[in-house]
Formats: sequence, structure tokens, C-alpha cells
Amino acid sequence: MGKFKELINQDKPVLVDFTASWCGPCKVQAPILETVKGEIGNSASIVKIDVDKNPQVSQSMNIQGVPTLILFKKGKQIWRKSGVVDKNTLVALIQQHI
Repeated sequence: MGKFKELINQDKPVLVDFTASWCGPCKVQAPILETVKGEIGNSASIVKIDVDKNPQVSQSMNIQGVPTLILFKKGKQIWRKSGVVDKNTLVALIQQHI
């Protein structure tokens, strides 16, 4: 849990993808996030968290379904959405907070 807090407490935006290996929509979201990473480069971080391997983090963030994407800046949650989110929405969102 401490490592997670450290991870989200950066000056640049951190997009966390709560995912699971058995989740179909998560498999759709993964290549979208790869494309987003290519567009935003190092101006933000994108982190995947497997809910089955990290139950404490998932519970603390009240993750009800996967995929759930949460954008943090300096440790504060500034945006959250469950389900698949398209590339343009994510790139625009991240660029607003850089």
C-alpha cells in the first residue's frame, strides 16, 4: 500500500488502470493505453494494477469493477471512470493536467 501511495504522489499525472487477467474489456483497454502512452510520452505515467494480485489497493480505492481508470496528481484523485475509455478522451484528459 505504501508503494502505491508513493506511486500516485508524483508532480506529473499518474493514470492507474485497475485490471484483471480474466476481464474481456480490460483486454480491449490495454492497447488503447499503449497508444496513449506513445502520445503523452514522459509527461504522465500509466500504471497497471491487477486487482487479484493487489486486493488491499483495490479495496482501499473501492474498485467495484474492471477496468477502472483513475487519474491522480500529487496523490489526489482528479478523475475516475469504469469501463473502456477511448484514446482521445484519455489523451485530452491527461494533457489538461500536465
